[in-house]
Parts: sequence; structure tokens; C-alpha cells
Amino acid sequence: MILLILGSMAVAAPPLAWAATHLKHHACSDREDDPHSPLEGLFHSHLGWLFKDRFADPAGYCHHLATDKVVMLVDRFFPLWAFLSLLVPWAIGGWSGLLWGGFVRIFLGHHAMFSVNSLGHAFGKRDFEIDDCSRNDWLVALLAFGEGWHNNHHAFPRSAFHGLRWWQLDPAGYLIWGLERLGLVSGVSRVDPAAMARLSARLAGSTVKAHTKLVAR
Repeated sequence: MILLILGSMAVAAPPLAWAATHLKHHACSDREDDPHSPLEGLFHSHLGWLFKDRFADPAGYCHHLATDKVVMLVDRFFPLWAFLSLLVPWAIGGWSGLLWGGFVRIFLGHHAMFSVNSLGHAFGKRDFEIDDCSRNDWLVALLAFGEGWHNNHHAFPRSAFHGLRWWQLDPAGYLIWGLERLGLVSGVSRVDPAAMARLSARLAGSTVKAHTKLVAR
């Protein structure tokens, strides 16, 4: 519950709406029904989609969460968590705290998150061959606590860790690992090395075919 409340205090969206929209993005990634599809331009995928009411219906994409009492409780009181995210920094640091710990924090956090939706589907490398345009972008990963390893995430969406190589910095993954070691979380999903090898081989095969066609011309 604590992590869910803290996530709500980022003021991105109520938990149910956020989960539904994220699941729809994976189901329709880089296609017409993608809530923040890059097909409509980089600005749309970064920010413009928010002004078109593209949040997905929880009943269609995460109805199972509606039976979770903790999720529903946090979701119901989302305005309270948003208010507290401004009240707490104001109580600690006055108007300066409200500015930097409230508004600036939310602004920077939102654009780091939006960059995953936009830059993460336009710039970077692909470690795995999958049916969308997701990319691994080290700069976005640095700004978004590991979320920028977006091709990894789309290839293995159930994985608790986005950084799948030893050199891929993943602060969120380290937090999950630490909580697991402390016995505070369980059932942490990891990627099967064999599955990673299969998708990597597909990418290598596609690269060879593309190079062969280019040389043939």
C-alpha cells in the first residue's frame, strides 16, 4: 500500500486508470489504438495524448484490480494523495518547498515518464526483435530510474527488472531486489535466459537479412 500511495503522489493518474492505460499500450503498442501512439507524432506520444482523453477503461483492461481492496482504497482517495504531495513539501519547506518539492518535482517526474512513451519508441537500440518500435535509451533510463530500457520491458513485460544486462542501470529494479531480500515482497518475476537468447537470435537474424538485401542492391 505504501508504494502504491507514493506512486499516486507522483500525480500521474489514479492507479486503476494508469494500469489500464499501460496495459492497453502493451496490447496495441505503436498501432492505431495505442493511447500514446507515435504514429500521431512525437509530441502526441509525449504529451498531446493527455489532452485527448486517451486513458483506457479499467473495466476493459484491468478489471481484476477492481477486486483488490488495497488498490481500490488507494484509487478512491487519489485526490487526497495528490493534495498531500503538495502539502508535505510546503509543511517542510514553506513556499520554497512547495515550489521545488511540489511543482518542480511533479513537472520533472512527468516529463521523465512521458519520455519513456515518446523517446522510448523513437530513439535508441533494440536488443530484442518484437512487434513494436520500443527502444532502449540509456539517457531515458537514467532519468526514469531504469524505465528507459523500454525494449527490454516490451520484450518481457512481466519482468520486475528492466535492466537485463549487468551494465544497464536500473534503480527501480534494485529497489525491488532489496525489498525481496528483506522479505517484504515475493513472487518477483525474472526473465528466463533461454527466452532472452531466442529473442536476441531473432534480432541477429533480422539484421543479417537486412544487410544481405542492402548488399544485393
